[in-house]
Amino acid sequence: MTPDTRLEKLNILLPPAPKPVGVYKPVIQDGKYLYVSGHGPVQTDGSLIFGRVGNDLTAEEGKVAARQVGLAILATLKSNLGTLNRVKRVIKVLGMVNCTPEFLQHPFVINGCSELFSEIWGEENGIGVRSAVGMGSLPDNIPVEVEALFELI
Repeated sequence: MTPDTRLEKLNILLPPAPKPVGVYKPVIQDGKYLYVSGHGPVQTDGSLIFGRVGNDLTAEEGKVAARQVGLAILATLKSNLGTLNRVKRVIKVLGMVNCTPEFLQHPFVINGCSELFSEIWGEENGIGVRSAVGMGSLPDNIPVEVEALFELI
């Protein structure tokens, strides 16, 4: 089954691909690699999820926000590539969690994005190397930001 078919079969609705709000490009292709800039949790209506994990949001709510970030990344991939089928595999994910100093479940939160990618590309190609770190703040008080590197077909 192709990634586009999996997306459709799972009845996943993508948010609009976010537009840059600073001086950067959402994606850059270098040969067979596609670098994706940091994305936030864009919802299907274009709004963002806000809040600090461990204060405004629970770990589970943070995980939901991380999945929403993954959906925003998929929207950017489709917008720039035309299809998810051009992605061979996930190489690396860097997940940043806006959280309180006491919060220690960063990997659990970022699993929201990683599990989505695994659903789309399968365990073999949808799970890459990963870092999950806590931050004192993120832009506009979003709970999660993720950047990623993909290998193209």
